Amino acid sequence: MKIAVIGTGMVGRAFATRLTGLGHDVVLGTRDPQATLARTEPDDKGTPPLADWFVDNPEARLVTMAEAGVHGEVVINATAGANAIAALELVGAENLAGKPLLDLSLPLDLSAGWPPRLSVVNDDSLGEQIQRAFAHARVVKTLDTVQYEVMLDPTRLPGRHNMFVSGDDADAKKAVTELLGEFGWPADVVIDLGDITTARATEMYSRLLFTLSVHFGDFDTNIALVRPEK
Repeated sequence: MKIAVIGTGMVGRAFATRLTGLGHDVVLGTRDPQATLARTEPDDKGTPPLADWFVDNPEARLVTMAEAGVHGEVVINATAGANAIAALELVGAENLAGKPLLDLSLPLDLSAGWPPRLSVVNDDSLGEQIQRAFAHARVVKTLDTVQYEVMLDPTRLPGRHNMFVSGDDADAKKAVTELLGEFGWPADVVIDLGDITTARATEMYSRLLFTLSVHFGDFDTNIALVRPEK
């Protein structure tokens, strides 16, 4: 499958590595490919230059945001939440139209330190904002309840644990659930919460995820639902 990953940071790179390893045709979208590849210093998070990453990951390609949108049969938003809509505007509404858009971003506000607050809560979500901004895209919110290493390899944690999908389009949720299956999430642990408004619940859970990361000193945590037997 042709997949476009929007974002070249640590998360975007991890997705590109995993997806190319699964045999997909993957591009990474960035504003200015030449400028991105010309960087020689780590970014403000300590992530090494992208050119170094490409040495070990030659199967992926770096293209402009718009070119990524044209390429992808599925588009994955792996940008920081604060930049998500602006980045997707560069991808282009016309290039997103009709395509599943897997959104894993969170509207994090780090102005008060750690754990982060959310800039969108209660009566809205970033997933909904993206769906409103790109009305013809088929947005599916998922993977926002775990850190990226667990997103891409749920066996990192012991036992059965759950993942959630939210979105207005049943076929898009099915396509994304199948992709989650390739990452190692069995279909019976993926819970369809309903339409895109249910993304409010999973995005707001992130405050607990970050608080637990402080408590345990890592992000190796997820939700395992316990329900009565029927």
